[in-house]
Amino acid sequence: MPTQPPLFDDDRAQPPDAAMAPAGDAPHDRGAGASPDAPTAGEAGTVVAAPMVPTGPRRELRARRPWWAKLLGGILKPWLVLKIEPQAPPDLVDGRPVCYVLEDYGLSNALILDRACREAGLPSPLRPLPGDPLGRKRAYVALSRRHASSALALATGQVQQKKTHSESLARLLDAHRDDPVLDVQLVPVSIFVGRSPDKASGWFSVLFSENWAIVGRSRRLLAILLNGRDTLVRFAPPVDMRGILDEDLTPERSVRKLARVLRTHFNRTREAIVGPDLSTRRLLIDKVLASAPVKDAIADQARRDNSKPEDAWKKAHAMAYEIAADYSHPVVRSASFLLTGVWNRIYRGVLVHHLDALKAIAPGKEVVYVPSHRSHMDYLLLSYLLYTKGIVPPHIVAGINLNLPVVGTILRKGGAFYIRRSIRGSALYSTILAEYVAQLVAGGYSIEYFIEGGRSRTGRLLQPKGGMVAMTMRAYLRQPTRPVVFQPVYIGYEKLMEGNSYLDELSGKPKEKESIWALLWGIPKVLRQNYGQVVVNFGEPIELGDLLAEHATTWDGKPLGDDDKPDWLADMVDAAAQRIQVNINRAADVNPINLLALALLSTPKHAMGEGDLLAQIELSKKLLAEVPYSDRVTVTPHSPLQIVAHGEEIGVLRRVSHPLGDVFSVGDDDAVLLSYFRNNVLHLFTASAWIACCFLHNRRMSRENLRRIGRGMYPFLQGELFLPWDEDGFAERIDRTIEVFAREGLLEQVSDDDGGILARNAGQSDEVFRLRALGHPLQQAFERYYIAISVLAKNGPGTLGAGELESLCQLAAQRLSLLYAPAAPEFFDKTLFRGFIQKLRELGLVKLDENSKLVFDERLNAWARDAKVILGRELRHTIEKVSPEAVKPVGTVVAD
Repeated sequence: MPTQPPLFDDDRAQPPDAAMAPAGDAPHDRGAGASPDAPTAGEAGTVVAAPMVPTGPRRELRARRPWWAKLLGGILKPWLVLKIEPQAPPDLVDGRPVCYVLEDYGLSNALILDRACREAGLPSPLRPLPGDPLGRKRAYVALSRRHASSALALATGQVQQKKTHSESLARLLDAHRDDPVLDVQLVPVSIFVGRSPDKASGWFSVLFSENWAIVGRSRRLLAILLNGRDTLVRFAPPVDMRGILDEDLTPERSVRKLARVLRTHFNRTREAIVGPDLSTRRLLIDKVLASAPVKDAIADQARRDNSKPEDAWKKAHAMAYEIAADYSHPVVRSASFLLTGVWNRIYRGVLVHHLDALKAIAPGKEVVYVPSHRSHMDYLLLSYLLYTKGIVPPHIVAGINLNLPVVGTILRKGGAFYIRRSIRGSALYSTILAEYVAQLVAGGYSIEYFIEGGRSRTGRLLQPKGGMVAMTMRAYLRQPTRPVVFQPVYIGYEKLMEGNSYLDELSGKPKEKESIWALLWGIPKVLRQNYGQVVVNFGEPIELGDLLAEHATTWDGKPLGDDDKPDWLADMVDAAAQRIQVNINRAADVNPINLLALALLSTPKHAMGEGDLLAQIELSKKLLAEVPYSDRVTVTPHSPLQIVAHGEEIGVLRRVSHPLGDVFSVGDDDAVLLSYFRNNVLHLFTASAWIACCFLHNRRMSRENLRRIGRGMYPFLQGELFLPWDEDGFAERIDRTIEVFAREGLLEQVSDDDGGILARNAGQSDEVFRLRALGHPLQQAFERYYIAISVLAKNGPGTLGAGELESLCQLAAQRLSLLYAPAAPEFFDKTLFRGFIQKLRELGLVKLDENSKLVFDERLNAWARDAKVILGRELRHTIEKVSPEAVKPVGTVVAD
């Protein structure tokens, strides 16, 4: 190692004049990921990717390197491991001369850039451009120096004015003006030393990780020694130098504009990698309390409480302090260091898909992450993955119940901010929370929240709650400067840490309150378990601007006041929440446990012979491949044999050996938990399950009837499963699925009448068995629908309110489950009945009369007749028998 630290990042140290030849090591690609958009010669902050063109001749790269670069590069080599983005940087440039732009000068930056160019196969930055227009015998420039001004002041005793732009950029632009043939590609390069410590890193290294502070040579030296093996070098597409000159600005304005655009690019890249330049918790709270809406709320609180304004302010300060995050970069890096070991111990891998699409659109935008919520691991996994993939972790909305001693503080320093479960009845609290969210949005802090409100206990997505979505939208409308994008995220597990507690809750036990002791006692047990693989899929982003264009046609783009309540806002919030859930489902992952659950839970005893199980898994995978749900759905690549072996390995399946063939089964408790994983992906098989249900009790049916009844049922399935198509789209999927069924021998067309008559095999053939297995997951949904219709019909119009109908339907479903085959836990979920009744009202099949009772007409009976096609006669009779009547009040007089 060198004995003089000034060798590192000494902006005054110039390379020797001799031996300025380009690098010559054999090039090879390193790293992964997508580069953020590069700045262009347009307006400041505009980002446009340059055309991708082939690389130029490689013979220039074989010249010898300068002796000083070899010497110092050799000294640095053991301490540096580079991750280079994008995967193929040479694709960004063509055969024209290349000049690199760094954020700031420094010898260490020059050496890192030189090594990255050699590894990526790019021209060397230590070789002068043709004609040396920079006059510095090198091919890179920087926007700023770290300590040049202070060094000059110390040497001369004079204060030097701060430069507004790089003199090298000015010389480069002047050279282009003087030589019309010259066309240099200006490639911005961002260098970050120390993104996340690896297993061998010490705790001390987190103190010297990359941040927004401009550090001196000594600190940079320590950063390289401690964190240099985790160095990220990100190349961006080149800037169009000729485009700047074509705007015909004065030389001074051209340089200022180019420097401004480059600086904006570097700031956006640093913000995406390191995070916003964070204010302290205290300063952010002060901003919240100093805002006009909060001041007014404090005054109103003082009047209501008949107290002094100082007392109301203290109350507001305590609320803001309870809410606010206290983001700490060292804590985040330390948590990353710890979680790496935890994930490697309890999971067999964490796969990430479609993150590059987010990286491409994120710079310059406010990103709101809206993941599915199935485990407490969700927010830890997502923040960890974003951090390790080069994206700043978001500020996370967390329930106040998680603000536990010690753990709550760590989560708060990791970006969590806490909100109460209910904010109704406290105007002051809701105003402070809304203002805090507004400050985060205006400041460019990415946010994460779960619009389901809580963890799903059944594996289905829950109906969304629009509170946080509304706050986000109002924050943007109040200050519409930075575009907002909602990023849906699907998180899929093979085994849940909360599985046993979910089982207890589904069995009727109350939810246990979180405690620090329960957490500590549970850690050893968690670390001994194998939870399989986790997949995190990033769904299609939703631009708030697109929602505004669709729903807010009267908005003129001007900021709205805090008291403004446009008519379109509520509808836009509901539409955004629904679209988020739809896009989460469109990014689902189908893992081995999902496929095993779909197959095994379709049988009365939750057991299958090995051959049948393998065939059913193969059929499910074929349906997913030939009738794809969306381009963001991912499916396990494993074969059916590998899937079954995996299920045995993590303890989901039990193999029972038998001379006539092995049988696989699951116990009753495991079956309840497996229903959770079946429900994760049930929406992907809606069309195939619908067709199969139609043929469970019908030997023949026409295509036209399949489509017609499917259209009638679809709105209810769509509302329950967050499906993305309209009725025509669903009918089209029915047709495509029928073709697959025909090729697999499950159905055959026996006549051309009525668009084609379809028939299944008679008796109990293998094909009928496979059809029954496909239809079983959706069968219970139609049973729930028929229960609601039956209860309505038995009690008559004008008798039941919506709440009464929900309760009676739940009782009927519970009794049906007790008397006959046990059903999935969600079978008697009151919220599912509530959603069905609400959809009946939206479609006009039932209405509320003047007494808030439900009335209906013949159209409901017609809908019920269609439902009879799906359900067998015996089942319909059973449902009608157990459907209860409303209890009449005591003292009711019945006329003779």
